[in-house]
Amino acid sequence: MEKEMQCYMARELQHHFSHSQQQSPAVCSRFVGINASDINFSAGRYDPSLKPPFDAGFEGIGEVVGLGLSASSRYTIGDTVAYFGSGAFAEYTVVPAKESVPVPAVKPEFLTLLVSGATAYIALKRLGDLAKGETVLVTAAAGGTGQFAVQFAKQAGCHVIGTCSSNEKAGFLKSLGCNRPINYITEDLAKTLRKEYPQGVDVVYESVGGSVLELAVNSLANKGRLIVIGFISGYQTASGIPPFKGATLPVKLLQKSASIRGFFLPHFFSDYREALGSMMQMFAKGKLVCEVDCGDLAEGGGFVGLESVFRAVDYMYAGKNLGKVVVEVSPPSVSNSKL
Repeated sequence: MEKEMQCYMARELQHHFSHSQQQSPAVCSRFVGINASDINFSAGRYDPSLKPPFDAGFEGIGEVVGLGLSASSRYTIGDTVAYFGSGAFAEYTVVPAKESVPVPAVKPEFLTLLVSGATAYIALKRLGDLAKGETVLVTAAAGGTGQFAVQFAKQAGCHVIGTCSSNEKAGFLKSLGCNRPINYITEDLAKTLRKEYPQGVDVVYESVGGSVLELAVNSLANKGRLIVIGFISGYQTASGIPPFKGATLPVKLLQKSASIRGFFLPHFFSDYREALGSMMQMFAKGKLVCEVDCGDLAEGGGFVGLESVFRAVDYMYAGKNLGKVVVEVSPPSVSNSKL
């Protein structure tokens, strides 16, 4: 079964990326993913020319329910596809073929790979320059993309430190192979890093920003690399940017021959095919954990229906999630309907 699944995904990915101009299928959404950037997009920070109302949401998974008149489509009615791009928060949507990927089943775990997994995979591979034996710090390590950064750094033979906000999350990180989970609620992060890692850390995968980014800069080892994949601590402010005391940044980087590197997934789509194919194979082999949080423990219950998207976003920003936050748009009985 495992081998069949691997062959299926390899075959479908090859067909998909070699026929990206094919017809756009109509899809009935089953699950959509929540990202920290959703709030930036809805605030108009990515495209100021957009004026409300406009579609939001970056990723989803569902079944094909319509194909139009073209005979060139790779899909048939009932096929399962995952899709990425703007406008995913919808019960039904028409997905450009180049933004859709065939998947073997409607599992929310596949959603974790489209943005969160791909970000960690490509950022660490292209910008991390990881070497066996190096020390890697992952902030917000138990979140949607942090969980993957921990696993990929471990696979590279690195010693991994992961920050989190609860003992439950610390336990989860240990299960992923994280060498030193740090619960910053009960431990002083700065003191812990200075005491236990006096030589600094070689690579930082950073998504919090503000004071955490400042601490990360101060914690870099000689020739250290800090990858900025976000700064969630400031997204809810008027500017979207957290305060950062960077006046001495050039000096600190120069003294350590260190560097700060920004990563924005759309700039690396040439790497997307290899990244997604590799992650899907790892998942099929049981070598990659794709933790999903559907809000079962959230106030008000699980995230079901588009009306729960706002609760899911608040839940994530409150730091309550463990893994990728996912909303179930429609139950199976609804998704079986056809347009």
